[in-house]
Amino acid sequence: MDRVPAHVGLILDGNGRWANQRGLPRTAGHLAGEEALFDTVEGALELGIKWVTAYTFSTENWSRSDEEVEFLMWFNEDLLLRRRDDLHKQGVRMVFAGDMDDPRIPGRNRKHMAEAAEKTRDNTELTLVFAFNYGSRREIVDAARKLASGDPEAITEETLSAAMYVPDMPDVDLVIRSSGEHRLSNFLLWQSAYAEFYFPGILWPDFDRHALVDAVVEYQSRERRFGSAEDQVD
Repeated sequence: MDRVPAHVGLILDGNGRWANQRGLPRTAGHLAGEEALFDTVEGALELGIKWVTAYTFSTENWSRSDEEVEFLMWFNEDLLLRRRDDLHKQGVRMVFAGDMDDPRIPGRNRKHMAEAAEKTRDNTELTLVFAFNYGSRREIVDAARKLASGDPEAITEETLSAAMYVPDMPDVDLVIRSSGEHRLSNFLLWQSAYAEFYFPGILWPDFDRHALVDAVVEYQSRERRFGSAEDQVD
């Protein structure tokens, strides 16, 4: 497939609504969303996509009910334990982006994330970034703080990018948000400056590798100009 995006960002929206529509607890939607995510990752491997960043838990998600937050902490831990070895065998590097020093994150979660990152660090088929306890504004502020004590003249777009949570992360080519919402919700604001956006209008648990192909085909139909003169309105 020609002109495949190198980096796809996924905003996994609609798990709770999917469950509510079926009279199920919200947790059932997250379980179904897991299957959708990993089918999509396998589809990305088949297409030759090299980076996928999945928005799995935002800094704003702490405001959800204690029951749901507790489930999501357990769920992310369990997901790592069940999926890590399969991803490793497929050549997937696992990376975690977010505020990992937040004391609300259970220590066992941090431990399993560190172990998964270490185990898969040399894999090259695809880098799967879990944006966990992630907020893009906080990421940009944290990056600015890292550079604040140095020479202001030395701060460039390149040095700021290198101070982000994942320094080798390339810019996002394509952002996909399910469920019909049309906003970034504090996801990869810096990295998505020239990204294309795709809104399939289905809830995340209904997304899969075939829906990913549809998104990539739509992406290929667009002409990316990156702010060139043709982009300007007369």
